[in-house]
Amino acid sequence: MTENREHALRNAASILIDTRTVGQTVTDLPVELQPVDMDEIYFVQDLVASAFGPVGGYKIGAPTPDAAPFFAPMPEAWINPNGATLSGPHWRFRALEAEIAFLVGEDLPPRETPYSREEVLAAMASCHPAIEVLESALADPIKAARGSSMGDLQMHGGFVPGPAVKDWQSIDFTKERVTVTVNGEVLVERVGSNTSGDFLRLLPFLANEGAARTGGLKRGQWITTGSWTGNTPVAAGSHCVAEFSTAGKAELTFA
Repeated sequence: MTENREHALRNAASILIDTRTVGQTVTDLPVELQPVDMDEIYFVQDLVASAFGPVGGYKIGAPTPDAAPFFAPMPEAWINPNGATLSGPHWRFRALEAEIAFLVGEDLPPRETPYSREEVLAAMASCHPAIEVLESALADPIKAARGSSMGDLQMHGGFVPGPAVKDWQSIDFTKERVTVTVNGEVLVERVGSNTSGDFLRLLPFLANEGAARTGGLKRGQWITTGSWTGNTPVAAGSHCVAEFSTAGKAELTFA
């Protein structure tokens, strides 16, 4: 990366950070500042995340079962307990995704020999239902350039994990039903609908291919593994529940 390009991407990150901090929006990043590939997207993401404190984990997903995964850091300060009430001017977009998340139980430092899928899954302390809240510095991140919305932490805004699931290894996630309920009304209902297909493949990817960027997964970090329900925008004052038929539920309220 040239010095001029790095300077442009640092300016892009500054715009996203400043806009998120004051709870305002921009239509898009200037064209000359927009990240154009995953290396540039990840560079901007890491700058944005670092402005909000330590990393508490990662969101990872893939748009199709055959697609390469991509991931973004989740600031620790944006991780909330189950049942939390979220308040403040930065809750603007308020889109929900029902997800399955994992709490890392053992450090997985970078190493030359890739971790096996079995090793990585064994290092997970627990499995949880979760809600990821999507937020953005962009007025309409769906209409903005892909590099802009991806650089903006892939629209990450908050994370709420539910209680740990017992014997999660025995769940047939291809048959798992999930609903998103808002103020008592079921808005989304799907079955086996994680866009990554076999979403457990995301964990060894993060532990191996992602290690150069993460520095290795660490005990106590969260990993959330992509949406089962698309994104569901909700209004202020809404009580929201993401419930899986076997894996339990997570819930939050917007003030």
